[in-house]
Amino acid sequence: MKKLLSFGTRSCAGCPASLAVRRILEAVGDNVIIVNGTSCLEVTTTQYPLSSWNVPYIHTAFECTGAVASGVESALKKMGKDTHVVAIAGDGGTFDIGLQSLSGMIDRGHNVLYICYDNECYANTGLQRSSATPYGAATTTSPPGKFSIGNKTFKKPIVQMLAAQKVPYVATASLAYPDDLERKVKKALTIKGPKFIHILAPCPISWRFDSSETIHVARLAVETGMWILCEIENGKIKINVTPSERKPVKDYLSLQGRFKHLKDEDIKKIQEKVDDDWKAYKKY
Repeated sequence: MKKLLSFGTRSCAGCPASLAVRRILEAVGDNVIIVNGTSCLEVTTTQYPLSSWNVPYIHTAFECTGAVASGVESALKKMGKDTHVVAIAGDGGTFDIGLQSLSGMIDRGHNVLYICYDNECYANTGLQRSSATPYGAATTTSPPGKFSIGNKTFKKPIVQMLAAQKVPYVATASLAYPDDLERKVKKALTIKGPKFIHILAPCPISWRFDSSETIHVARLAVETGMWILCEIENGKIKINVTPSERKPVKDYLSLQGRFKHLKDEDIKKIQEKVDDDWKAYKKY
């Protein structure tokens, strides 16, 4: 069977983006046009004159993934073609620079599946903070020190924001649960209108863990409650994985060098936020 994303990309060892995209393409098939915003995924798969993509692919600037995907979908509709449009961007191109065009795409009701792979920083351009960066994490623009904990804010609640904008289908996914990811992609493609899937993408370089631990870190995020696997369909939420007994967030944080400076009181604050988030999701 032909691989829709070739092996031998220029991605780092343990890269979550290429792992996620291979599973996404298995779910989508070759009847697709990929619209990919500037990101680690773009620079490691499309270095001129080569391309790792074996499906039609368009690279867009950070800020216009949603807009370009809208144009592609509109053109296909005009031509009477039933081809999937899948937009893929990182957290910087989704939470921050590309949020306006994503919101516009949703507002106009384009039949596009938008997927954000979230490595919680601008890993492609120097490991800077994004609004997806978790509280306390060290980045090059939120360094910890005598007067700073590192990043001072919690993650932007992008899933809740898009659900509030009445996106028909919003879901979260994890590399540690690949069957769940594939199921959600297939389900999203059966729904007309805009869809959004948010994938946690642990990055060995920026999170500072051994590249062999990518899947383990992703699984711990779910087991500690730092990442909630869920679907919100027409405003109704379903939690897909509920740990029988959540592990302490310290288990997750201690594996990552970006959190090594945290004190016990800092970890306690993060634990309290996770506990509050779980209560809120169950009331949603």
